[in-house]
Amino acid sequence: MYKNGKCVTVKAVSGKTYQYIWTDTPASGVMKDVYFAPDKSYVVAFFREQQDANSIERLENLVGRYRQGMFGGDGGGYWEKVYCWPYDLIRDGKRIGLVVPAYRKEFFFRYGSPTFDLKHGEKQGEWFTNPWHRFCNLDRRETGDWRKYFDICMLLARGVRRMHMAGLAHSDLSYKNVLIDPITSSVAIIDIDGLVVPGKFPPDVLGTDGFIAPEVYATMGLPKRDKNRKFPCKETDLHALAVLIYMYLLCRHPLEGKKIWDVNDEQRDKLLAFGEKAVFIENPMDTCNRYTVEWVRKNEPPSRFRYLLPWRDLDKLPYTVLGPYLRPLIERAFIDGLHNPAKRPQAFEWEEALIQTMDLMIPCRNAKCDQKWFVFDNSAAKPKCPFCGTPYNISLPVLNLYHLSGKKYAFSGKRVMVYNGTRLYRWHIDPKVERNEKLTDAEKRPVACFQFHQGNWYLRNESDCDMVDMGKRTPVPKQSAILLADGVQIRLGGESARMIHVQMVNK
Repeated sequence: MYKNGKCVTVKAVSGKTYQYIWTDTPASGVMKDVYFAPDKSYVVAFFREQQDANSIERLENLVGRYRQGMFGGDGGGYWEKVYCWPYDLIRDGKRIGLVVPAYRKEFFFRYGSPTFDLKHGEKQGEWFTNPWHRFCNLDRRETGDWRKYFDICMLLARGVRRMHMAGLAHSDLSYKNVLIDPITSSVAIIDIDGLVVPGKFPPDVLGTDGFIAPEVYATMGLPKRDKNRKFPCKETDLHALAVLIYMYLLCRHPLEGKKIWDVNDEQRDKLLAFGEKAVFIENPMDTCNRYTVEWVRKNEPPSRFRYLLPWRDLDKLPYTVLGPYLRPLIERAFIDGLHNPAKRPQAFEWEEALIQTMDLMIPCRNAKCDQKWFVFDNSAAKPKCPFCGTPYNISLPVLNLYHLSGKKYAFSGKRVMVYNGTRLYRWHIDPKVERNEKLTDAEKRPVACFQFHQGNWYLRNESDCDMVDMGKRTPVPKQSAILLADGVQIRLGGESARMIHVQMVNK
């Protein structure tokens, strides 16, 4: 069509002009061919197949009112960092294309790999959800620590929550359509052009294997117009989101276990395992799909086996290590809601649970621990890091957060584990402030910090107002410190601020 290297100028539906560099070997996805702008700040992605009227209307809405709704209001700039959202539509003869922002530099590998040619390749989630890839084939400077993946999951849940609030469903959430960077805790949700709007724009694809909801797998053999046929929608997004969170945090698939449903037909076995017969590998009431370390040893190449532990050891690293806030959501997603979409946790529930769980994380005392962090288990007789086994042998304060209910304080259900350097923020002390995309710069500044000094723990007031020692009824002025001990109660600001009740654990 054009000579290699030619700079082509095209006009978009909006009236703007764009340029791209023609190549005979463009980057290709499942549905599109991708060409870079001369400065590589954006790409032009042309659909290989002709788009019908309904598809074109979807694309026009995607770059028009849906984009305006997502990015046009206050805080719209925040979402520019979470989505790779197309911003214009191009017609070039019979070809239809989208103008899409180029991926930010943090979503490309900086370092090579002893096994794969990864340098400058895209950081698709698949590289980080398989322990053999994460711990053998990636440079450790690319992999981050465990806490980074909680941040990533929180951002992903927040992005899905925002789409669902707008009445949109992604329809193909998977580790192929989510780019991550564990170093900067960054997320980019990509391939937005398949958005589903119930009753208006149906899905173009069924999804990616491993992330398709069981009800879609189970009914894909029915005619498209059959009322029992299930297609991608908000509820199937919620299944894929749960799978992604489980895989990022535990490096294994929640449904890929030892059970074989059809020994003669591999394709039918897969459809049953992920569809009609799907069973959570850690379901305590149905252990048919649960595997052991010995089973893993027999079914994985010896060269990979050592990289799979402790992740594939369901006894040493069960889903319960994710703590008290995520545990019930995992059970709802993969037990109660696996075959009942209405019971699946909503994206905002994952977001809130991840935020609260990060408040329970503490750094491992072993400087050589690969994962660096773990969720402190207050119920354990001898708390220890689940990754390296290092015990936590010093006393720690737990802050139980209370809010004013009428004239009395009531427990909010939230806790914060204290380690040396822990900070409290506005969302910890003010019940009206939520940790979300709407936070102002002032609300992101710490209001208190904690230090361990000569065997004692101290809270230092870094806010703009006095705190109050509720037991002694004395103020804790700005820039002053107070000794923490079991039973101490501190109001973290004015009359409406939350109060912390200090509980010393691991004595």
